[in-house]
Amino acid sequence: MNALALWRKGLSGSSVMVVLMLAACASPSPAPEASREVRSAPLEPADVERRARVRLELASAYFARGQTATALDEIKLALSARPDMPEALNLRGLILAAMGDKPGAESSFQRALQVKPGDTDTAHNYGWFLCQQARWPEADRMFALALAQPQNAEAFRTHLAQGACLARSGRLVEAERSLARSYELDPGNPAAAFNLSEVLYRRGELERARFYIRRVNSQPDLVNAQTLWLAARIERRMGNSGGVDDLSRQLRDRYPQAPETLLLDRGRWDD
Repeated sequence: MNALALWRKGLSGSSVMVVLMLAACASPSPAPEASREVRSAPLEPADVERRARVRLELASAYFARGQTATALDEIKLALSARPDMPEALNLRGLILAAMGDKPGAESSFQRALQVKPGDTDTAHNYGWFLCQQARWPEADRMFALALAQPQNAEAFRTHLAQGACLARSGRLVEAERSLARSYELDPGNPAAAFNLSEVLYRRGELERARFYIRRVNSQPDLVNAQTLWLAARIERRMGNSGGVDDLSRQLRDRYPQAPETLLLDRGRWDD
């Protein structure tokens, strides 16, 4: 199985994958300060831009903290100052998607691309949004759009999301190609290594799958239930009973309540 999730230590679920959906507009920010009073006097263009940017930063910070309703309020203020601000429209799409408002999210992403065609962040986020709904051809087009832009300095994250989406849709050969490219661009990214290992495991490329997952598990701060479970399944399929026993012991000792440990205890190796 290959659900896409944010990488973090101890994350539970069927696999560890990173979308890196929050682009520049949603990077970690200091805790939001109290909102300023809105002035009634007409503002100069520079002041309008500054106000919109402040609201965008506040919205990003609130969204990063999981306060989606407050983040949405701040985005509305940013857009009231600058209705054509693509970064705000993109972030509004992410917020609405997180709140379950799919039509609103899609409308926001589409509007952002109308304002700034070919925007890499919006195309990336919209592509993943479409992938989550199994709208494969549309997701493919958005990822391709993001990767076609010469200014895409973070192509590794789009290749990663694209590869995860391809794997989710069962297109494993293409998924391997995208994930290998992501790994090539950012070999220190554990999510790229994990996802590539999982795809290779599903394709029966066990030696290669073992290589990538061992790179993750060799770093103690990156080990979690998902990485141990994938490694154990690879060793089992390779007939290495000693390796399976060692990884199973680690999984039970360190993550006794994890879903992966439950699968192990039930003998559900292929779930």
